[in-house]
Amino acid sequence: MFGKGLLQGLGITFKRMVGPNITEFYPEQKPKLPTRVRSSMALDREKCISCNMCAMACPNSVIKLTSEKNEANKKVLKTYHMDLGRCLFCGMCTEACPTKALTVTQDYENAIYEPDEMYWDMLKRAEQKGKVE
Repeated sequence: MFGKGLLQGLGITFKRMVGPNITEFYPEQKPKLPTRVRSSMALDREKCISCNMCAMACPNSVIKLTSEKNEANKKVLKTYHMDLGRCLFCGMCTEACPTKALTVTQDYENAIYEPDEMYWDMLKRAEQKGKVE
């Protein structure tokens, strides 16, 4: 009884030892993600018309945005916040956006240390992305 399980476990271990190496060296080599991976959000401030369709389409009420009218009586985006701790990355907000200003991206390095960092100011993130690129 004990010998059979032990031999089976050793067999699995031996197969893994002589088989192909499946370990990825993560920081040095970035993984190739499938095209349908959804792991982050991006906002193009110039495309956003402050229609609030994304916030209305979100099932978890993750998106909060405010706007104000400029001199030409046109809505201008003032603030855009997302609570990523509650976001499902379902993509309903991106589908509702008529100008495609909000997109789901494959940026997967979103590790944080403090819970307050889950509240993203999308305007600041867009500015930081623009400075990096």
